[in-house]
Amino acid sequence: MLRAMDSSALDTFRAFRSSFYDCLRRRADALFELTDALLTAEAVPSPVHLSLQASHRRGWGSLYEALSRGRIDVRALRRLLACHPLAGSETPVYAVDMSVWDRCDAECSPERGFYYHPSRHSAGQPIVAGWAYQLIAQLNFVRESWTAPMDVERLRPAQDANEVATEQVKAFLDRSPEEGATPLFVFDAGYDPVKLQRGLEGSRCQILVRLRAGRRFFGDPSLAGPPAHTGRPRRHGPRMKCSDPSTWPEPSTEYTCEDTGYGTVRVRAWANLHPKVCAHEGRGSRGPLPIVVGTLVLVEVGRLPRGERRREAARAERAVVVVGWSRRRAGSRPSLAGLHQALRPGAHVPLPQTEHGMDYAEGAPPRAGG
Repeated sequence: MLRAMDSSALDTFRAFRSSFYDCLRRRADALFELTDALLTAEAVPSPVHLSLQASHRRGWGSLYEALSRGRIDVRALRRLLACHPLAGSETPVYAVDMSVWDRCDAECSPERGFYYHPSRHSAGQPIVAGWAYQLIAQLNFVRESWTAPMDVERLRPAQDANEVATEQVKAFLDRSPEEGATPLFVFDAGYDPVKLQRGLEGSRCQILVRLRAGRRFFGDPSLAGPPAHTGRPRRHGPRMKCSDPSTWPEPSTEYTCEDTGYGTVRVRAWANLHPKVCAHEGRGSRGPLPIVVGTLVLVEVGRLPRGERRREAARAERAVVVVGWSRRRAGSRPSLAGLHQALRPGAHVPLPQTEHGMDYAEGAPPRAGG
């Protein structure tokens, strides 16, 4: 691999390894070789087998010394990762998601929680006991498997995933350079777009959250007809149910084109929509519920590229996301020109839908805490 790298990339690689070594405070040599063993080893039955890797030149006892007595400067390591994004990315795009380390048999492990797991089952249900970690990783819209992990936080059972995500994103933005394009953070269907948008209000970022089934949005109250003479003022306008196309109003903007990989691509956007908020900070105070306005975006493609698995009965695949921005200036109108390039025709958005309507893929229920 080193022979295939040019001189400038090799210098950057060496500088990164040297900076990473400076982040190791105690047992630095043992931790450094353990990191090399983790990156070069395949599946191992236990941690001690990492000491058998060629990159781990020390004895097996140093591995346990590194794990028990080693110290890492976490802040310096996070700053180092933030300064090395993926190359060739015009607009930085980051995915925020939760990963579960299943610890079903470790009954004495502290603060285990019950979380959804896509492949491990317990008593016939996709729920396991373990530890949850929330990661931020930079993505690239080139069709490849490379990602750049940027940050990780432990998600404890009593914590809310949306609150942890907002604080994690804010801390990451403080470490990142301010010049360049505005970063986009992508969330899966288990996260609440209202909590995320309120928590990140005023931050220099865009958020994009995938919807799950049954979501309902409402338009401006002025679109529901003249105000009533009695009763309190109307706060919600016409209802738009994602799973019922008959309730969809005319889109604010629309674009259609032909793509060689996806066939007919159709993008529609509905601006100034808001959901009804139930769980919020002022719940129980008898105050007015917050109105959080965003833009709903629907991307429909005629087919998936070759090599993508899909159900035979699914003739049309749909990718659905909701985009929440900060409040726009008065009088401004939404436009597809301001839409992130990931949602424009030709972009790779691998979110297959199995049924008609705005729904998450079958077999992917909402995550815990979302």
